[in-house]
Amino acid sequence: MTPSDLSSLADISTSVARKAIGAARKMLHLEFEDATQYLKKREEVIKITTGSKNLNMLLGGGIETRAMTETFGAYGSGKSQIAHVLAVTTQLPIEKGGANAKVVWIDTEGTFRPERIRQIAEYFGLDFMKTLKNIFVARAFNSDHQILLVDKVTELIRRGEPIKLVIVDSITAHFRAEFTGRGMLADRQQRINKHLHSLMRIAEANNLAIYITNQVMSRPDVLFGDPTQAIGGHIVGHASTYRIYLRRGKKGSRVGKMIDSPNLPEGECIFFITKNGLQDEI
Repeated sequence: MTPSDLSSLADISTSVARKAIGAARKMLHLEFEDATQYLKKREEVIKITTGSKNLNMLLGGGIETRAMTETFGAYGSGKSQIAHVLAVTTQLPIEKGGANAKVVWIDTEGTFRPERIRQIAEYFGLDFMKTLKNIFVARAFNSDHQILLVDKVTELIRRGEPIKLVIVDSITAHFRAEFTGRGMLADRQQRINKHLHSLMRIAEANNLAIYITNQVMSRPDVLFGDPTQAIGGHIVGHASTYRIYLRRGKKGSRVGKMIDSPNLPEGECIFFITKNGLQDEI
């Protein structure tokens, strides 16, 4: 934190805040480390299954902890459906592709449905009520509330809750509604940037996965090809570790395209949304 941020948050003077930050940095050993240490950290990463082998393969094994996975696409492309599946599969044992842990869902658009959780939980052989109890849901009513709820996630973890997945569905809805016009664009982008960095800090510190959905807009200046573009511009694009574009395919299928990844090749996969979650064929 900056001295001014800590000063206002903890109600102390800027000079005291600067000393506190200096002491914290010494304790953290903020130095370089050789890449073998980084390799050990990577071995702690958990891959959470999506239920679809095709989508898992596109993601390099599943949704990754210590990373932010973003899906964007038009309405009905399957973003929230994937979120519901992940809210269940995170609770599976690690050997079955889960993380044996609980989930936090920050709902900005009123998309969470317990009935959908029941269908998926029954397919995976989990107790419905126990599955629901392991999902902490909060409805965010504006962007300030959404940002505040991220701090509440840290409080849940401090209380000993074994959380391994945080879902934000969707990340940009409130910011898009509240910050309208070109004159407010810089403020909107700055707040989204800070919000995304808070989520990534939680992911890094607690070895958990972040799954965010994003809205899209249609670019009228694109004459050839797909005019669909994700909201949030480069700020959201750079913050996401893995970025997947979802669209409807033939015969009710969904197509997922890897747009950006630090280690995975670009590619596409096809999957179907069924009563049981995500499947490779119907």
